[in-house]
Order: sequence, then C-alpha cells, then structure tokens
Amino acid sequence: MYQCPLCQTVLSQQDHSWRCSNGHSFDIAREGYVNLLPVQQKKSLQPGDNTEMMQARRAFLEAGYYQPLSDAANALLAEHCQASPVLDIGCGEGYYSARLSAALTAPVYGLDISKTAVRYAAKRYPHLDWCVASSYQLPFQTGKFAGLLRIYAPSNAAEMARVTQTGGWLLTVSPAPEHLLEFKQKAYQQVRLHSAEIKTEAGFSHQQRQRLQLAWQAPDANAMQQLINMTPLAYKLNQTQRDCLLSELKPVQLDFYLDLYQRL
Repeated sequence: MYQCPLCQTVLSQQDHSWRCSNGHSFDIAREGYVNLLPVQQKKSLQPGDNTEMMQARRAFLEAGYYQPLSDAANALLAEHCQASPVLDIGCGEGYYSARLSAALTAPVYGLDISKTAVRYAAKRYPHLDWCVASSYQLPFQTGKFAGLLRIYAPSNAAEMARVTQTGGWLLTVSPAPEHLLEFKQKAYQQVRLHSAEIKTEAGFSHQQRQRLQLAWQAPDANAMQQLINMTPLAYKLNQTQRDCLLSELKPVQLDFYLDLYQRL
C-alpha cells in the first residue's frame, strides 16, 4: 500500500521498518505507526493540531457526542466500500477511523500530519494501520483505495483521485451554515454563515449530499470547554465570552454536510 514519500517507489516492510529500492528507510514506531513525513514536507517543527486541541477533541469524541456524525458517515461508506481498503485523511486520534473499521469488512488506514495524534491513535487502536504524513502528498500507491473519508482535513484533490480506484468513493464532512452558530454569535459582531456551495473535487463527480443537524446540550461546563477548545473558534473567543458560554450552557447547534463523490 505505501510508497516512498521521497522517490514514490514501492515501500516493503523489512523487520521493523519500511524500505524502498532506492535505500530510503522509515522505522516503525514502538506504537506501531510509521512516520512518512519528510522534513522538507513540514511547515513547522510540530505540524498539526496542538496538544490542548487534541486532548479536548479526544475527550469530547470519546464521550460520544459526535457519534451521530460518525454513524452517518459509516453508513454511507459501508453502502459502497466493503472489499477494498479505505483511507481516513486527517484521522486525528483515530475515533472516526476505528468506528469506520468496525462498520466495514475492509481494512482502514489512518493518516494525519500530527505525530502526537497518530501516536495516540496507534496506541488506542493497534489493529488499524497508521501513518504520519501530509494530506497533500499521500504516501500510498496509485489506485489502492475503494473509499476515502475526509472530515474537515485540508487536502489535494489530485492526490485523492490518484490513490482512489476508478469508481471508488470520497466522503467529505464539512460545516454547514449554522454549525456552532452560538459560538460565532459570541465571537463576532457580524456573523458569517458557512457556505452551502458544493465544492468541486477534481477527478470526482458529486453524487449525494446529506445534511445532519443536531442541537447539542452540554451536560456540564467541562464538556462545553472541550467543544470550545477543539475548534478554531477557541482563538476568537476572549475569556469573558468563554465564561458566558460556560455559565449559560445553552444548546449549541451542530450542522454538517456529508458530500459523497465518485471517482471518474
């Protein structure tokens, strides 16, 4: 499945590393993942979400608050992808990947640019295949995946098309117009809603859109704090605005688009 991120030749596992015919070698970490992110593909020393954001998201997801989103994504992919491997692009701590794996008979691979997140995913879910890599330069051989799952993650359409089989599937999850509206109303004087436009993904044809809306009620201030910290809006809210959200504990609008594309 893997290809060398330096020369794009096939990687073969030899003992505790992955090697290509040109002599490039990538060690398998103690936790079981492989780091396929060369230094020249890094834009910072520690790319990806910071530790605070990761820990907040991990706790929030494992509490099951976004399980309806996971269930909806799994149902769409399970309808089309049962035999060949599926890739979760921007897998983070592995919550969605692991639940997807349980819904499919096919193997699931997880990729994220954050080594901290992938290390946790590999420790928590050792039965899946994990790698640290750039979503813009996917370290996989051409045409290997029957399906891709991309939840919010930045990506390159040409690379996604390259690694997907002809007739394979891409499922993207993005914020719909009213997602976290209550947070935005605190953070901005003039609220701009997320776009409802269906994004074009080169190499794919859009087939279906599903909108998932939920009114989430925080059981306590700790859960609300986790939701705040796992979103980019955490940087927009000052302490007074945060305190207000934590004291009021009003329902928060969750609003997602699930868009299904087919590889041309």
